[in-house]
Amino acid sequence: MEIEEKQAEVIDHFVKQVSAQKGSALGSVFVEATSHPSLFAFSEILAVPTVAELEGTDNSVHLEMLRLFAHGTWSDYKRNSGKFPQLVPDQVLKLKQLTVLTLAETKKVLSYDQLMLELDVTNVRELEDFLINDCMYAGLVRGKLDQLQRYFEVQFAAGRDLRPGQLGSMIQTLSNWLATSDNLLVTIQDKIKWADTMSELDKKHRKELEDRVMEVKKAVSVKCSMTRPF
Repeated sequence: MEIEEKQAEVIDHFVKQVSAQKGSALGSVFVEATSHPSLFAFSEILAVPTVAELEGTDNSVHLEMLRLFAHGTWSDYKRNSGKFPQLVPDQVLKLKQLTVLTLAETKKVLSYDQLMLELDVTNVRELEDFLINDCMYAGLVRGKLDQLQRYFEVQFAAGRDLRPGQLGSMIQTLSNWLATSDNLLVTIQDKIKWADTMSELDKKHRKELEDRVMEVKKAVSVKCSMTRPF
């Protein structure tokens, strides 16, 4: 939650910036936004009408770059670098940070090998420095580094902008989870009822056993009194 709160004012600032610009002038604002150390969400900027107007124009390359930072990864950039403007160092760092968030969406244990491949990192020291200094300290992720087993266990990761079509998938996932939870609740309630029933039966059995013991004691007592010599 902290990372989302930090960037709220930054988002508002850039939304006002892009609302006041058009065409090629938006390019420099996009570079500033995608380089900002506290900004990791771009859907609000993408929704500004002047930004949407770039679609299909000579300046659409700037729109594609913004979409890359909203939904893409470092690997996406490498595969299609020709369709994007040259990234400055701060943008490269930001895109690699966002790549870690994307990887953490589906896996909570990320191997060093996978991370080094996805981030273009050549050694473990460089990878761990990046995860600690540029991801953990930035509040993007929390987790544990295991040097022996060579993996990063994610305990928390900030969310990214929803990709087109992702909302429907999330709703379905939540619906499935809710249905599973309902079924689990019914099962638990049935188990509680069964336990209550068994408890009552156990109490009844104990009562019957105690009554039977008392009857035997009384019978023994009567028998003893009848046979006692006068």
